[in-house]
Amino acid sequence: MPEVAQSHIGIVGLGYVGLPLAVEFSKKFSTTGFDLKEQRIAELKEGIDVTREVNKQELQQAGNLRFTSDIDDLADCNVFIIAVPTPIDANKRPDLRPLEGASHTVGQALKKGDVVIYESTVYPGATEEVCVPILEEVSGLTFNQDFFAGYSPERINPGDHEHRLPTIVKVTSGSTPEIADFVNNLYGTIITAGTFKASCIKVAEADQKEAERLYGVTMIENLPVNHYDGVVYDVKHSLPKDVADGCL
Repeated sequence: MPEVAQSHIGIVGLGYVGLPLAVEFSKKFSTTGFDLKEQRIAELKEGIDVTREVNKQELQQAGNLRFTSDIDDLADCNVFIIAVPTPIDANKRPDLRPLEGASHTVGQALKKGDVVIYESTVYPGATEEVCVPILEEVSGLTFNQDFFAGYSPERINPGDHEHRLPTIVKVTSGSTPEIADFVNNLYGTIITAGTFKASCIKVAEADQKEAERLYGVTMIENLPVNHYDGVVYDVKHSLPKDVADGCL
């Protein structure tokens, strides 16, 4: 894995979650913002953010940030943060196709030692059971040997210009203890409110406050038991309770 100070960050998905991340990280690191929508890229290069999460002055001052829809421009990145939407279907279950597509994209640029961090809201286990296998298949690399993963649930409330990204406590996690420290320290460079390092990726994925905000408690209540794999969740709190073997 890279040293935090040597991170070259690639943000995949430049919506209301990804764009603020790209702007904040560019204050500390070389950052590449990637989105498949060429019109979105053209607008951002002109200083226009239709989501109104970032203003023109902030975009113009982001000197270490470049925008692109060309996957080849991700080749120099060693940390990838995937921030694509996870829409829900009629049964309030997440549609993971955008996440799977983004994983396929990153897999094409993935190299030994790289770290892939997911922010998209998912059910517990999705990162390692759905996304990581795609990364392995596309890249030909081995998880937790050649590359690593992290998860940090997005905390942006669209349209709330008082509570912005740096001022909201960020939950972080990693696929190994060392990667958990790396991810936590990386976010710690931009989050002034502080970070909370979860005991494993599944616990971070189950961040109840985020699930309630986007999906309602039905997302948690309707999940098959095997998604929890021994982790006990307390729906009365913003974070799950992690029992002894829950993250093994």
